[in-house]
Parts: sequence; C-alpha cells; structure tokens
Amino acid sequence: MTAGDLLQVRDLKKHFSIGSSLLKSRRQTVHAVDGISFDLAPGETLGLVGESGCGKSTVGRLLVRLIEPTEGSVRFDRREMRTLAGHDLRAVRKQCQFIFQDPYGSLDPRMRIWDIVTEPIVIEGTMTRPQRRTRSIELLEKVGLSAAAADRYPHEFSGGQRQRIGIARALALNPRLIICDEPVSALDVSIQAQVINLMADLKKELQLSYLFISHNLAVVRHIADRVAVMYLGKIVELAPKSELYHRPQHPYTRALLSAVPVPEPDQPTEPMELHGDIPSPINPPAGCRFHTRCPFAFDRCRSEEPILRESRAGHQVACHLDAG
Repeated sequence: MTAGDLLQVRDLKKHFSIGSSLLKSRRQTVHAVDGISFDLAPGETLGLVGESGCGKSTVGRLLVRLIEPTEGSVRFDRREMRTLAGHDLRAVRKQCQFIFQDPYGSLDPRMRIWDIVTEPIVIEGTMTRPQRRTRSIELLEKVGLSAAAADRYPHEFSGGQRQRIGIARALALNPRLIICDEPVSALDVSIQAQVINLMADLKKELQLSYLFISHNLAVVRHIADRVAVMYLGKIVELAPKSELYHRPQHPYTRALLSAVPVPEPDQPTEPMELHGDIPSPINPPAGCRFHTRCPFAFDRCRSEEPILRESRAGHQVACHLDAG
C-alpha cells in the first residue's frame, strides 16, 4: 500500500445467512467473499477474474456499499467507506460508478436515452434541464453515438450500443473509479473488441481507474495493468499482467490460462485438467480451498491455509507449493 493509492481494500469479507429465519439451527452461512486485500492506483486497471460464483461481483458491490460488508476495510482516497453516511457517502459514491453486465436489463425501457444518461445528474441536482440535455449529447458523442440517439428508447438499440449508453451514464458525474462488472460478456466477440477499445481510450482521456470484473482472461489481458485471480471467495494470485500471463505460479491460475484457446494451429496446447466440482461456499474446505481439485496438493495443503505473500517483486501468490 502506498499513500497515493486510490483504493485500499483490507481483509474484506461478506457472509450471507441462508435458510429458515425461524429455526436458527437450520441457518447456514455462505462465505461469498472471505478476507481479500488489494490496492488500486490512480489511472490503473485491475482485472478481477475467476470462475462463476467465486465472489467477483460481490466484491464490486461491496466497494461502494451496495451491500454492506461483514468485516474488513475499504478506503477510497484515504476515506473509510464503512464509516461514511449521508452526504459524505454520496460524495464518495459520486466518484465511484458502475457499468453493469446486462446491457438490456440495466436500462429503464420507459425512459428516453438522454434521461437515462443524465439520471445521476438529476439525483445530484447540479444542472438545469437544458444543461442536462446538452451534457447528455456530449456524453453520447464521447462514447461513439450521435446526438439523434438522445430522444430514442433502449429497445431501438443493439446490445453494443446499449452498453455504450451504460458507459455514458457511468461518466455523467466525472468519476475517478469505474467498477466494470462483466461489461462485455453479453456481447458478440466483434462488439466486445469495440467496447473494450472505447473503454481503454476513455481511461487515457479522462484519467480513469477501472476495477474490471470478468471470467474472460483474453479480454482482461487486453485491458488490465494487473490481474487478481479469485477462487471460492479468496484471492489466490495477484500480479502485473505480463507476469501473470507468462509466469503464473498458482495451479488454479495455470489451469485457467491453459483453458484459453490459442488461435495458432501449429501450437497445440494441452489444458490442465481439474477433477471434481468447486466446493460449496457454505462449507469451504479446510486448508487451501483449491486442494480438493489441485493435482499438486500434499498434506500441508489440506490442513493449513496459505497466505497471500509476495514471491517476486509485485507478484503475490497463496500457495504452499510455491513456498516449498
């Protein structure tokens, strides 16, 4: 952690209680996020990857308190999010915006596009209606849409265009951090590339920071500066992009990367097979959570939980195999 970090997350946890609200003996706890730590610098993109259900999207919502954490600390620009309320919380949330996964469900079908894009400004109450209209056209043009789009409705646009509208809405309050929750997973591959390139251009132009949540390692490789790999509520590896893709150290990271198709017929790859299913987050295994599927697991993995530690400069891994 450095004094200049925009976001500092320490030992963040979110546990959900499920089951009968009347019979406490039947209640169970889902360990959705179970003690993660990371930093995000101004102007940086941190990719957060892992299989579905590992807790990635929950992390994004915890950072802006869309859901309340069970434990841990989230500091944005040196301000502790958990202690903020009222005007102070709204002021910080203004600087942290969301791009959602579903470009169809995230836009109100009854609202015109310019009203959707400027809805955050309405809530903020800082502009008149004519000023909001002008601002909406500026934002739509910035994301590659014409001024004529302002008076249309969401059903008149394709998925890629709708996601551009979602990006324009996220930019309305001039944020410093945008949390991108699987922003291109619902789009065609060719459209994914266009949206990712747009986001990269906006990052440079507006000096944005991104937390980019995705299960697509190829997309993350294109946009991220550093990558954190999650498994069952834990970060198991965190490293600069080039380090992680060329020299992965955790067996789970290696398995994920080996499953990415390589568009070179002369370079066949053999995916690293993982046997068994992902354990339940209601009853995560003791020791290393990955040991039930890891081909390299030994006795220590089954009894002692590995700590995320720095193995090389800037490269952190939670693995007993690496520790020796």
